[in-house]
Amino acid sequence: MQELENFKKELLTIDLVRANVFGILILFPIVLIFGLPYYLLWNPDINVKVFIETVEPQEAMSRMLFTVGFLLIGIVVHELIHGITWARFAHSGFKSIKFGVLWKMLTPYCHCKEPLKVKHYFWGAITPALVLGFIPSIVAIFIGNLGMLIFGIFFTMAAGGDFLIINLIRKENMDALVLDHPSEAGCYIYRKL
Repeated sequence: MQELENFKKELLTIDLVRANVFGILILFPIVLIFGLPYYLLWNPDINVKVFIETVEPQEAMSRMLFTVGFLLIGIVVHELIHGITWARFAHSGFKSIKFGVLWKMLTPYCHCKEPLKVKHYFWGAITPALVLGFIPSIVAIFIGNLGMLIFGIFFTMAAGGDFLIINLIRKENMDALVLDHPSEAGCYIYRKL
């Protein structure tokens, strides 16, 4: 990375345990932000007792397995969205993107191997929350789809680590360079000397 020789490099990381705890802690405000408007608009349609009494055990099990499978696919799509967004801004495109799993924390990741401008890194970090979290939640409020609302709330919560990384870089110059860390949740910020 010859072009980064005249820059000071600073490591910015977040703790994955803290990120997972943060994801759980933001669940309450997320449910309030999206769940309260949904409830106010569609509350006659929400009746958990009737749902539990009318669903057969086999149907409940198949719904649960479908939901788990759908969420696992969503987790993969979350990382793909990071990769697609960063690849759009990377000089080498998708060749600069690497996917994997941090097995100690059972955390999937997407890593961009080349420096990006902070504003481009920001968009790669926030896009999964927008596409899988905010947009489905807002649409669910308007159309009254509880399953979509739960999906959106889950994937807004799942972006907790992304929100923490965005918080690390939010005060940086948007045209400064940032390099995603290859094995930790975070990045290197490059500032001109």
